[in-house]
Amino acid sequence: MMTVILFRLFLLIAVGIIAFSIIKYITDPSRRLERARRSHDFYVLDDPENVRRHLFITTQGALFEGEKFLGTADQSVEVTTIVIQAENLDELRGMTLADFETMEKEILVRYPKAEIEWGLPVHDIIKRLRKKQKQTN
Repeated sequence: MMTVILFRLFLLIAVGIIAFSIIKYITDPSRRLERARRSHDFYVLDDPENVRRHLFITTQGALFEGEKFLGTADQSVEVTTIVIQAENLDELRGMTLADFETMEKEILVRYPKAEIEWGLPVHDIIKRLRKKQKQTN
């Protein structure tokens, strides 16, 4: 009789652990980021309270990683610089200047005192896109 009750208790605990694991998997933010990347949606994965955690942005199927740096701004310590790098340059195919500007605006909403610096290959691409836009206007 005691073994049946003990078995039921272990079974209940196992079902609880499995349910908890499934819920954690479904609500995982990095899973949402990957799903948005595959569907070419815009998504930002960021923890504004933790400066050490990097900022991840996906748009048009491309994944970008931003490193946050603290500095002084208006008599307080804030995130003053964000350096953004593309994870894979091949994924940038088809992106427009508007896509990069949307990312910058979204970052500035979260960190209004930050200066955004793009990594070298992306910086050159944005520079060329801006130059083309000025020539067409």
